[in-house]
Amino acid sequence: MTAYRGTVLHFSGDPAEEEGNVHLVEDGALLVDPAGHVEGVAPWAALTAEQRAGAVQDFRDDLIVPGFVDAHAHSGQIDAIASPGGDLMAWLTKSVYPAEMRFQDPGYARRASGAFLDTMLAAGTTTACVHTTTSKEATGAFFAEAHARNMRVVAGKVLMDDGGGAAPAGYLDASVGQAEDDCRELIERWHGRGRVLYAVTPRFGPTSTEGLLRMAGRLYQEHPGLWMQSHLAETRDEVDQVLDRFADLKPRSYLDVYDRCGMVGPRSVWAHCVWPDHVYRGTGGGHDWDVLRDKGAGVAFCPTSNLFLGSGLFPFARTRRAGVRVGLGTDIGAGTSYSLLATAAEAYKVAALQGEPFDALRGLYLATRGGAEALSLQDRIGGFHPGAEADFAVLDFAATPVLKRRTEAAADLRERLFALMVLGDERAVRAVFVNGRRSTPGASGRPDPR
Repeated sequence: MTAYRGTVLHFSGDPAEEEGNVHLVEDGALLVDPAGHVEGVAPWAALTAEQRAGAVQDFRDDLIVPGFVDAHAHSGQIDAIASPGGDLMAWLTKSVYPAEMRFQDPGYARRASGAFLDTMLAAGTTTACVHTTTSKEATGAFFAEAHARNMRVVAGKVLMDDGGGAAPAGYLDASVGQAEDDCRELIERWHGRGRVLYAVTPRFGPTSTEGLLRMAGRLYQEHPGLWMQSHLAETRDEVDQVLDRFADLKPRSYLDVYDRCGMVGPRSVWAHCVWPDHVYRGTGGGHDWDVLRDKGAGVAFCPTSNLFLGSGLFPFARTRRAGVRVGLGTDIGAGTSYSLLATAAEAYKVAALQGEPFDALRGLYLATRGGAEALSLQDRIGGFHPGAEADFAVLDFAATPVLKRRTEAAADLRERLFALMVLGDERAVRAVFVNGRRSTPGASGRPDPR
């Protein structure tokens, strides 16, 4: 067993709902067994002499939190980040599709996937829900790189059979049948291998035929252990496009299109959800949030992306009233930072614009346990309950001169945590541990042996 000494913080639920969901031990110890699982958390003073004399890593000036959980990102957009492009559809055409096309080169796909994962690890992210590209081979390369780093990933090949004339030739799935065959091959090879989990991944309604969405729903329903992920109601124009495109289904809403195709249920993750009520056009909203809650779906809130593309403000009040599971997503590459600390800071601003309470505890919850709940993985990751996979990050309150000065002037720990959330980024990450092993992103990205 190894003891990691420091201020230990984790959550068993949303701190905005109940103060008892916050578990904070100043001068505590995170106890990890040799297999890379959490044994528990205890005050340092409560450890036995034998435990103190054993393997100890001292981070007593730092904060130990569960590894960050990125609920939505695109590995294929690693080189599209910070690309100008206007609104969502224009940006996809100008920046995203050409960037993702590069992954048809196997060598580039492997190198870029490794760089993407290393950058996430360096930012303290140990689990991610990822869209790759339409390439089966590039998706396999992503899984191989994640497996080599022992990262927990939920990911899948992007399904896309109608680009509306905007996607490059050769980038779309050749047919629904071929797309299904590719998915089945990837599922057979990778799902459940190490810490890799497969998600059926249609890009979104505007680039899908009804046949493709129904195939995606059928795959998801036939394999009870699979995940489902896509985008939902990111912009008002997108909602209008989907309702027109699938008018024959007579859908009540954008979500209803997915639901009728069998895509909504446990382990389904929906990115953005900025305008799910747009279809109801001022009638007070519909049933979509209740459907998401009742079916056990999760939502990825992507503030830096929504602000970058001018998509809108995530409706905090609606999600809180409905009790929908929410995590934070960087949404690389429309998102502008790999850091979930920086992402939480932007989430705070979005909440402030809507008069919604949002403190550092809620931000850190969304970046850890909240993300795990959105991905239906809270039994394995996102906290320090006994038996959890020991993914964690050590955060430095003095990582930069500005952060150091501000935290030294703070009146209490909660004020220090708020400063860390607002001023912190990947520079505040002192160390990252993946399944109990220290990760050293860089040349290899492989975890160090114990």
